[in-house]
Amino acid sequence: QVQLVESGGDSVQAGGTLRLSCVASGRTYGRACMAWFRQAPGKERERVAIIENEGATDYNDAVKGRFTISRDIAKNTLYLQMRSLEPEDTAMYYCAARFDVTGGCSTHHLWYPYYGQGTQVTVSS
Repeated sequence: QVQLVESGGDSVQAGGTLRLSCVASGRTYGRACMAWFRQAPGKERERVAIIENEGATDYNDAVKGRFTISRDIAKNTLYLQMRSLEPEDTAMYYCAARFDVTGGCSTHHLWYPYYGQGTQVTVSS
């Protein structure tokens, strides 16, 4: 079993910054795909960013140039550095993971079997 615990969500003004963290524990071995997804009220869950085991990253066009995903393998921790936040970034942010991966990482949220409980990000104008 795998546990993911997010932290770092907060309420900020537009233009502000936040850093989200996600600590993974349990059976976290093998090649991994880790990702951040977000879901706003009344909207579908959407990918924010993905990081592959070897470090390659993928971003939603809406956050490119503003958000950075990174991973500290030794600490089993995933990060999302968010800058120039906009009201449209307001959502519940979820850490997602899949371990023992043999191919590439999917951008679809249903491909990831493990999710954290979520951390709320609210950006006011």
